[in-house]
Amino acid sequence: MLTLALDTSTRDGSVALGEDEVVLGQLTLSVRATHSETVLPAIDELLRETGRSPRDLGAVVVGAGPGSFTGVRIAAALARGICFPTGALLFAYSSLAAIASNAAGADAGGPICALLDARRDQVYAAGYQTSPRFEELFPPCAEMLDDVLAGLDSKVWTVAGVLTDSMRERIVESGVQLLPADRGKPRASALLRLMWTCPEAGRIARPAHWEPTYVRASSAERRLGDV
Repeated sequence: MLTLALDTSTRDGSVALGEDEVVLGQLTLSVRATHSETVLPAIDELLRETGRSPRDLGAVVVGAGPGSFTGVRIAAALARGICFPTGALLFAYSSLAAIASNAAGADAGGPICALLDARRDQVYAAGYQTSPRFEELFPPCAEMLDDVLAGLDSKVWTVAGVLTDSMRERIVESGVQLLPADRGKPRASALLRLMWTCPEAGRIARPAHWEPTYVRASSAERRLGDV
């Protein structure tokens, strides 16, 4: 089944195509303003390179957030828009799960805490065990970085994520293992692997009614709440 994967939860978004548990291609989005400028041309390029068309898609898998509110909304709307006319199946996984899937490897055999900078010294965080099977240890949340680190046993946990330099320094100082920055991104290819290994966890039965997982209110919503 030809599957398109989309993740625009961070500035370095990506799109990928996969089939029969093989990643056919992946493109990183070069973003100056919003992902809306680059994601459609990237999808078109991937399809042309593989000699396929949107009609060939059997499924779309999307990063469901948390992350950039605008980016997450763009990916969600695009995924629904593709599934409706083509009849493709929709799958969605947390962008934090995609980070953990991308980070999994010989140097991260234990549990992985996936993090995304949520600003104001907060992070989006979730915990996962990636081997022998992928499972969620604690669900996505928005917390202060120090509070998250205080709950991690430095002898057991590994951290991966998209973080500021100062956040990375504090994680290293805490003694928790921190993976290199390129291992901490929610790649679209990682979403493909999640769909292939645990499809039922991400299957969206009613795509038209599905909404992404923001974890917390947007800045605009918080300002309105203070009025």
